[in-house]
Amino acid sequence: MMNTVKLPHDLWLPFLEVGDRAGLPVVFLHGVTDSCHSFEPLLERLPSSIRAIALTLRGHGDATRPVAGYLYEDFAGDVRDALDALRLDRAVVVGHSMGGLVAQRVAIDYPDRVLALALMGTFRTLRGHEGVQSLWHSTVSQLRDPIDPAFVRAFQRSTIATDMPATFEDLVVSESLKVPARVWRATFSGFLSSPDFSDRVASITVPTQITWGDRDLFSPRQDQLFLAERIPRARLRTYPGLGHAVHWEAPARTARDLVAFLDEAVRPAPAALAAAGLNRR
Repeated sequence: MMNTVKLPHDLWLPFLEVGDRAGLPVVFLHGVTDSCHSFEPLLERLPSSIRAIALTLRGHGDATRPVAGYLYEDFAGDVRDALDALRLDRAVVVGHSMGGLVAQRVAIDYPDRVLALALMGTFRTLRGHEGVQSLWHSTVSQLRDPIDPAFVRAFQRSTIATDMPATFEDLVVSESLKVPARVWRATFSGFLSSPDFSDRVASITVPTQITWGDRDLFSPRQDQLFLAERIPRARLRTYPGLGHAVHWEAPARTARDLVAFLDEAVRPAPAALAAAGLNRR
């Protein structure tokens, strides 16, 4: 079900919600220029006992597009505000790519709001990232509206190592085309200018699952190993033959592994959820 949540400063974020409202709350954060729709193949494979909430982050999809505020701390603050607006004390936070860095920042800045983390195709930092710097200098810094659909399609295809259904590819391309050039520029410049906060990930004490495809052209293996070693309760799952967007290429396996992780790490019975105040109506 599609809905919209209103945050402070007249910021509206669309979100896609599936599952039992009394279930374990799990918030999904997408990658750059994606939207809540990027999680559709994953959400449809989750059990109804999980209350899955896929947010569209500011500037993306059909969300409000403020003039400024595209740093990790801005996105993380929006996640906290969304939890407040949805009356959720705590939630599991799942992040892909940029969303993985935002998820890390949520866990660092608002530790009392996070039950567990699941990071997919994530990074230690994007500051100084050679591939992002190259894309910024060659293309993104020069983007103007309207953005060329061929560039967007090539960008999205570069995130996978196998295939995705044509209808879903068309969907993610159409969602990326909603993002204006100024938001592309602001977000990528934020990647390159934001301080590296990886020295703070050791403060993340919740159970953490890191999922990575070994043909990922964006997220290096050394970043996964760094995070798995530094986050005290982290574990790394490697998917052979898959790329940056494992939830697009192998949604069934990604959903199965996520559910197994939640069952082991954090998922209590519904009565315990209610007692903990995790699903206040």
